[in-house]
Amino acid sequence: QVQLVESGGGLVQAGGSLRLSCAASGDIFSINTMGWYRRAPGKQRELVAAIGSTGGTKYADSVKGRFTISRDNAKSTVYLQMNSLKFEDTAVYYCNLRVVPMDFWGQGTQVTVSS
Repeated sequence: QVQLVESGGGLVQAGGSLRLSCAASGDIFSINTMGWYRRAPGKQRELVAAIGSTGGTKYADSVKGRFTISRDNAKSTVYLQMNSLKFEDTAVYYCNLRVVPMDFWGQGTQVTVSS
């Protein structure tokens, strides 16, 4: 079993910053991809950012230059530093751990950006 525990969401004004954290525990394989997805009201869940075991990253176009994903393999933790937040970043953010072909998900953390 794998568990993902997220933290760091909250309410912030536009232009502000937040840092999300996600700690993984359980039967974690060393080769995996960790990432963040989000679901805004009335929209489908979308990939925000992902990072592979060796540090390769991928970002949604909408967050490039504003968000940074990083990971601490020793702590099995992935971070999402979100800067210059916009109203449209408001969503529930979900941590994801992918060990092909399996996906594991956190419970979600709300990020609300006030305009």
